[in-house]
Amino acid sequence: MIEKVIKSEKRTLGDLNFIISNDQYILEINREFLKHNYFTDVIAFGGTSNGIVNGEIYISKDTVKRNSINYNVSLQEEMLRVLFHGVLHLVGYEDRDEVEKNIMHQKEDKWLRVFNSI
Repeated sequence: MIEKVIKSEKRTLGDLNFIISNDQYILEINREFLKHNYFTDVIAFGGTSNGIVNGEIYISKDTVKRNSINYNVSLQEEMLRVLFHGVLHLVGYEDRDEVEKNIMHQKEDKWLRVFNSI
């Protein structure tokens, strides 16, 4: 599925690492590298160079679990959403304002539908 997401954006899968951790580890990364002092579900480092997507995607299992409860979705669905979200960041999508967030959410929903149809 990750490769399908990347190919749909006319890019090629390179090296991706997914690191599943806890809130405290994500908070440390957020503080050190992004200068943010808050928990988050996913942080992506890397991007696309010469059409090849490489990077690291850090996911807090704690925040994903809380979000699955808050949004009344399964843990699997929420985990897939943040996986897709991280990959979408690496291919160039942002979520800094409401327009960007809406586009990102629509892309996540699309890939969740594709996954669920398999």
